[in-house]
Amino acid sequence: MKKTKGAVEAEISKALTQWEKDFLGRGSVSVKTDILRDMIVITLRGILTPAEYSLCKTKEGALSIKRNRSDLVESGKEELKNIIFMITGEEAQTFHTDISTKSGERVMIFKLDSDLEKSFER
Repeated sequence: MKKTKGAVEAEISKALTQWEKDFLGRGSVSVKTDILRDMIVITLRGILTPAEYSLCKTKEGALSIKRNRSDLVESGKEELKNIIFMITGEEAQTFHTDISTKSGERVMIFKLDSDLEKSFER
């Protein structure tokens, strides 16, 4: 039986939470995945530590946290793309990510070759 869009989104969220714990040492508070046309958009909330929030009070500190967190995730990019491939069977052509030092929220976007959302339509 073919998986539903919601089931695939939930599987990606679960796999990304596990990746965060294994690779970064801790997971986010919540993860939401949305498949939208040829993109997989993942929102991760609660990823900054109290110490990082404290550092983010200054512009220099915020830029430092943004840079460090971005470098960490970029270093695991191939593993992340592999997770997406294993779950969806689709190659991620590009990967984009950013973090808000105000809300402690990270957004990840995987751009695919084809329209994954269409594959769930009947």
